[in-house]
Amino acid sequence: MDGIADTGVELGFTVNGEATRLRCPPSTRLSDLLRERFGLRGTKVGCNAGDCGACTVLLDGRPVCACLVPAGQVEGRHVETAESLAGPDSALSGLQQAFLRHGAAQCGICTPGMMMAATALLRDTPSPDRNQVEDAIGGVLCRCTGYAKIVDAIMDAGAGLTDGPAPDAGAAVGAAVHRLDGHAKVNATETFGADSWPQDALLVRAIRSPHFLADFSFGDLTAWRQDRPYVTTIVTAADIGGVNAFGVIPPFADQPALAEATARFRGEAVALVIGGADALAGADLSDFPVTWQERDAALTVDEARKPGVAQLHQSRADNLLIAGRVKSGDGADGLASGDVQVSAAIETAYVEHAPIEPEAGCAWLEGDVLVISACTQAPVMDQEDTARILGLPLERVRIIPAAAGGGFGTKLDVSLQPLLGLAVLKTGQPCRMVYSRQESMISTTKRHPAAMRGQLAATRDGRLAGMVFEGAFNTGAYASWGPTVATRVPIHASGPYSVPHYLAEAHAIHTNGPVSGAFRGFGVPQATILQEVLMDRLALELDIDRLAFRRMNALVDGDRTVCGQQLHGVGIAECLDALAPAWQAAQARAAAFNAGGGTVRRGVGVASCWYGCGNTALPNPSTIRLGITADGRLRLHQGATDIGQGSNTVITQICADALGMPLADFELVGPDTAITPDCGKTSASRQTFITGKAAELSGRRLRADILRHSNMEDDAEIRLEGASIVINGTADRQRIDLATMPVDEFGYVMRAEETYDPPTVPLDADGQGEPYAVYGYGAQVVELEVDLGLGTVSVRHITAAHDLGRVINPLLATGQIEGGIAQGLGMALMEEYIPGRTENLHDYLIPSCGDMPEIETIFIEKPDPVGPMGAKGLGEHVLIPTAPAILNAIHDATGAWIDQLPALPHRVLAAIDAANGGDA
Repeated sequence: MDGIADTGVELGFTVNGEATRLRCPPSTRLSDLLRERFGLRGTKVGCNAGDCGACTVLLDGRPVCACLVPAGQVEGRHVETAESLAGPDSALSGLQQAFLRHGAAQCGICTPGMMMAATALLRDTPSPDRNQVEDAIGGVLCRCTGYAKIVDAIMDAGAGLTDGPAPDAGAAVGAAVHRLDGHAKVNATETFGADSWPQDALLVRAIRSPHFLADFSFGDLTAWRQDRPYVTTIVTAADIGGVNAFGVIPPFADQPALAEATARFRGEAVALVIGGADALAGADLSDFPVTWQERDAALTVDEARKPGVAQLHQSRADNLLIAGRVKSGDGADGLASGDVQVSAAIETAYVEHAPIEPEAGCAWLEGDVLVISACTQAPVMDQEDTARILGLPLERVRIIPAAAGGGFGTKLDVSLQPLLGLAVLKTGQPCRMVYSRQESMISTTKRHPAAMRGQLAATRDGRLAGMVFEGAFNTGAYASWGPTVATRVPIHASGPYSVPHYLAEAHAIHTNGPVSGAFRGFGVPQATILQEVLMDRLALELDIDRLAFRRMNALVDGDRTVCGQQLHGVGIAECLDALAPAWQAAQARAAAFNAGGGTVRRGVGVASCWYGCGNTALPNPSTIRLGITADGRLRLHQGATDIGQGSNTVITQICADALGMPLADFELVGPDTAITPDCGKTSASRQTFITGKAAELSGRRLRADILRHSNMEDDAEIRLEGASIVINGTADRQRIDLATMPVDEFGYVMRAEETYDPPTVPLDADGQGEPYAVYGYGAQVVELEVDLGLGTVSVRHITAAHDLGRVINPLLATGQIEGGIAQGLGMALMEEYIPGRTENLHDYLIPSCGDMPEIETIFIEKPDPVGPMGAKGLGEHVLIPTAPAILNAIHDATGAWIDQLPALPHRVLAAIDAANGGDA
């Protein structure tokens, strides 16, 4: 809405100390009033149900969810929003400085709500303890941070500390630099997809299928529209001017922007209603003229594989999208050669990404160019898919990413981008679209549910002999990232271990469930759960310490993987060694605790992981442009979207040290398909490694050009002084007058542009090749308690050791690890998306502050010879060991193996019952 209707009751109240009087309907949500009438868009809306707390403001000094407060209740009262926190001249408050200093804002979408809840606490309790802070922010959800940094920042808000000096030239890498884009996150000025739109933009709403599988037809759309003056037009698939199909992997692109005749999953869009924002936003569209003919749906892999079941796509027999396979040696012979063999079968559920920001954006025309600003993780892919769907040349579509309020993979696939484009082309007017929370949850991708089984064998002395793995992954109605999951899983299902005989197969199966896509790990977290449970079972059968068993089988430099790739820079052994003291201490604590008896038992678990960074055996380039203007401005064009992980900062740190100039000299030019080179997708732990490498190469190239231009030695110092570059050598000093140099097509007098595409070798039919140039490694130890009577699990402490190759920014890296652990914990213990049932943040639970354990982080630096300055990716593998370590700890506490995730209390109790022979 561009504004709240100026009708209703007259209200008088204060907003951020300013008295105001206005007229509006008394039922108007306070959140809408603040955002639409006052332009205070630091008040974020994540659910409109009071579940996420992103809209927290202060009402007479007490925190409330603004989405639940009717405007009629604020008469005579005082409202404070996040915009009130900064001091004169927008100087950051102590709380805002603390959030920045501690890295408490990652994507930033929850930050205003967190800070308002904290403000109320700090006024009453200036020096709170940790429990008081956790209680105060317990109603505000964060999907990125794991909460520890937020709690630390709130406790430190009164310290009066300020930012330290920026690192000197050559000292950026390794420094705990706060986010270069952090100020906007903490002062409530960051612009997310729902926060900005052209004046008089029309609103777009989608009509979506309420059924899992249904044929449909439209009634009299013209008559329906004419009865509603606020509706400008209706768009259906018949209005699409190009190819009505999108997908992240072009040969598998199969998902229509708007369904034609058949809707294959609940939530699939079939039409768009476009009209005036004020009226359309609250309009009831339940009588839209569409007739549904529901059909029998296959929601599970077993149902989709039944003989005679309908095929979702006629070209894909047996509903099989694709199968992946890796064969090394002979898996069956390897099992037979072992002295001890174990087996297991595990099922995992759909997991919802649950970014606090639902999908949102706007679009407009600039001449004949369609401009789309929306949340995304893949701007160039959005540009390509949208242009193809709309039938436009690529140069007539421009994507300007809005700040993304979390992603984790769900914002890799296009969502509303082509819908916005259709609306603009149909109406000729600017348009905006904001998904509701339910709309986001029913229409976007999920983590693949998996049904896996495997066998693992070892010799009596503890050496692995062979492994066989089979997994069926529910890829939903359309392909999305299913081919990637089916390919990546067999590569990783061995774990970071030396397995001489190996066979792994993964099948991506179509169902009428939600589309399964990318979610932080592309199937590897699921496969690792089975693999690491097998490792525990085998260690116990062999009577070998579980951590020691992993250590003796860990890959080391020079070893070959199950794909035949020789590895270098392998840090898994160092991770396990670093965990040994924590492992031993945790076991001693558990033994002492359990000796006291009672119905609560303590257990300790361990799990390892590895993860290949970037695309699997496919081209994977990133390009960085670095330039200096005639007036002495140093600009870094970085086209990757930073969705909270910190790539804007980390990539600039790498470039700064490669160039040899201070970090403070850099201006960052963020992603925009018209002005930044393609840095690829923000996925697969590729940005630090691949875009970081391109940044390193660009920095070194520009440095070399400057030194060559000035005829100075390699170790000379370079710095900017006004419109000049000054180069200081050991015995000479040179100055380059930038104002006298010719300007190139990009507006620079000196420029370097470098592309990096990591070296890989395609996989053959047996999965042999070199799928990734760099791997990351990690291991975690979990301490938890299980209530044997209730089946509840409480994770008390996690020690996480991760090999980053080289730590570019320890502050941001710690935040990534803590946030990843939170998502791994949720996957293990509470998160289960059930289509048609858990379509909001009340029924679908993600970890809150009170669910999080204490986390100790250990950095391992085993430099990779390929990575930028030795660095490896981190984003994915931080969550991979968490769930299996939790399952192994549950077994350690109870003797029960969990075979279905999440480990909800009733499943834990059933497993304990089964372990006790059915004697509950």
